[in-house]
Amino acid sequence: SLKSKMTARSLQAVDLEKSLTNTVLNLDKIDLNLYRGTNLWKPLHSRAVFGGQVVGQALVAATKTVADNMHVHSLHCYFVNAGDNRVPIIHHVDRVRDGKSFCTRSVKANQQGTPILTMQVSFHINENGGFSHQYTMPDVPKPDDLLSSEELTRKYLETEELSAKHRAYLESSLAVEVPMEMRPVNPFTFYARRIGTTVAHEPKQMIWIRASGHLDDDPAEMHMNLHRCLAAYISDFSLLGTATLPHPDFRWGMGASLDHSMWFHTPFRADEWMLYECESPQAGGNRALVCGRLWKQDGTLAVTVTQEGLLRPYVPQDKSKL
Repeated sequence: SLKSKMTARSLQAVDLEKSLTNTVLNLDKIDLNLYRGTNLWKPLHSRAVFGGQVVGQALVAATKTVADNMHVHSLHCYFVNAGDNRVPIIHHVDRVRDGKSFCTRSVKANQQGTPILTMQVSFHINENGGFSHQYTMPDVPKPDDLLSSEELTRKYLETEELSAKHRAYLESSLAVEVPMEMRPVNPFTFYARRIGTTVAHEPKQMIWIRASGHLDDDPAEMHMNLHRCLAAYISDFSLLGTATLPHPDFRWGMGASLDHSMWFHTPFRADEWMLYECESPQAGGNRALVCGRLWKQDGTLAVTVTQEGLLRPYVPQDKSKL
């Protein structure tokens, strides 16, 4: 019945609120302009807290200090130290400027007195008018026609040629709960490093991605910033790895996000499928630049992302000198 469908939909919304906004993006208010973030997640084989969570929490903190009619349109941040998932993050918001149509916030995320991220955020009221244009969305299969990352992982695990090392990695990834759903357009590039392929690929990949579950259908005016905070969390998934696709022999020694910028162009829902188009135009000097675009299914460009990361290769130690 319609009533039962609405009840199921509401339960899904509660589940998403619990898994995202009440956990990974939840902040406790400590004092004026001061917030604490917990439930920190460290990805597999990573030394630090997931960067997207730090960015998302810092954006939530900034959003809590602006009027409801102000919506984030851009952010620029630097990761200055690795985050420890065992220690809460304290977000301090500086109310730089409040204007009639724009306002600016600065956020510093600290752990035990040490900064791990600094962020500048600009908010803007909705305005109509002016000229407009955008790129054309890539022509790719729809998400319903593709396998999920979990389905693909199980499929690759059935491959007899898979090494023990990569088999263990894929099996461990299935045990990790991530509140995101992903459907790679080209599984061969998405899984290139996960299965140990020796084929070089162009530094480009496309993934359909969305937050798991469903958010309440509140007016867009009230929920717009929430969806943008979720997009900030999503945006760090599979981004830097794009730069390694032309280099199948590259072995990670140290990898880290250095900076992260986002521009929000138009309203969207983070719990609906969006195409994440990623490409790396340049890499060198142990750094790589990656650009991303989040497209709505109707072809609208919703978000633009850029990130530079550190990619130091693994250097085996000479045991004879130890």
